[in-house]
Amino acid sequence: MVKFRSYFERYYPRLERIIATIALINLGLVFFDLSYISLRPVYRQYLPVVADVYDPVKGIVTHPQTEAYQAQVDALAQQLAAPNLQLSQVEASLSTLRSLSQQLATERVFTTPNGDNALATLQQTLQERTGQSSAQAAFEQFWSADYLSQRGWQPELAFWNSQIRPFFAANYYRKITALGVPVDYFWLIDLPFLLIFAIDIVNRIRASHRRNPHLTWVEAALRRWYDLFLLLPFWRGLRAIPVALRLYQVDMLNLEPVRAEAQRDVVVTVGADIAGIAGIEIIEQMQNSIREGELLDLASWIDPNVDTSGDIEIVAEEEITAIANRLYTVGVQDILPQVQPDIEDLVQHSIAKTLEQLPGYPKTSYLPGLEQLSAQVKQGLSHSLAHGLYRTIANSVADPKGEEITARLQHNLREAVARSLSQHNTRQDIEQKLVSALEKFKLNYVKALAEAGGDTLADRTELLRRQIS
Repeated sequence: MVKFRSYFERYYPRLERIIATIALINLGLVFFDLSYISLRPVYRQYLPVVADVYDPVKGIVTHPQTEAYQAQVDALAQQLAAPNLQLSQVEASLSTLRSLSQQLATERVFTTPNGDNALATLQQTLQERTGQSSAQAAFEQFWSADYLSQRGWQPELAFWNSQIRPFFAANYYRKITALGVPVDYFWLIDLPFLLIFAIDIVNRIRASHRRNPHLTWVEAALRRWYDLFLLLPFWRGLRAIPVALRLYQVDMLNLEPVRAEAQRDVVVTVGADIAGIAGIEIIEQMQNSIREGELLDLASWIDPNVDTSGDIEIVAEEEITAIANRLYTVGVQDILPQVQPDIEDLVQHSIAKTLEQLPGYPKTSYLPGLEQLSAQVKQGLSHSLAHGLYRTIANSVADPKGEEITARLQHNLREAVARSLSQHNTRQDIEQKLVSALEKFKLNYVKALAEAGGDTLADRTELLRRQIS
């Protein structure tokens, strides 16, 4: 099908492509913002710069307890690496770490969306490392001087930094506003885009109202109702609809397969039903017209003297006469010359049958020389009669007297037909047969639609469309 292009797409294609590109960039930022919280661990691990830049936008700060835990681990590493090892300081740091580990189990320190899963994972990892059956015992053993001296503090702290520390680094909490909702400054990033979209939409509404003064401002705005999704500060994911349509309209995105399939689904589900309802309604209207004598008022068609006051005269007397004269002329000038040999053969056959019934003719036809003479006589007589009949009929069209006789013949024929139709309930029988025939046609029509199905109808329509294009 032909793609519809609005006024702006036709007269300002470059501007439309710029606006569509801006809308696409905004949609990318929207999806990035919507998915940032769930994908933050990935950014934190592989793209820490992104997390450092965007965390303030979402009001994300490191959790104070996990931050203090990590600071204490770093202090322990420095103490163990110092040239002058102070056992008292090391023991104090290990005691602090064991105390903080107890808080992990008693308090809800991991407040991220998947915080409980993160805590369970790191506890299980530490249990496997120490061989303890409980998380608390695993922390107690890991942060003990004996364990670190036996296993070596350097490989154990390396294990901690590689396997456990990422869970602590990913933990955070979001600041809360006075309204009790998490801090989110994305609206500051989104605001310039909203201003661009608002100016574009207002210009479209004004242009539509200027070209169609009969439209109200609301009706002009609803001409492109999907653009209003661009201005919503909430449900920003709905912007995908206007952005996709704008990209499609400026040929930056091919939505033809989607549109074709969507249209096909509508045709398959609704088209067959609509075709059935429309066809049945048309047939039933024809049946009602026949029953009420509107569609098949034969008497008024044939007999002009029938009273048709109060009804719409379908065919006027002059039109009927003109049609009859035209058919008569065509029959004489075009049809009769083509069938004249057949008429001659028929006349010759009739003459032969008549002569055979005369007394003594069959015997004389066998006399020498008379058989050929008889055949020539019959052939000449039939040709003369047929040619004379054709010439007479043809000349009657141009002859005023013949034309008068022909008109009288047509009038008398119509009156005879009208009288015949009014007798023996002929007209009622014809109407009943027509109604019955339409009823059978209606049943066959619905049956054919049901057997064909919407898919077949859609395929046929698509094939015809391709043939036309």
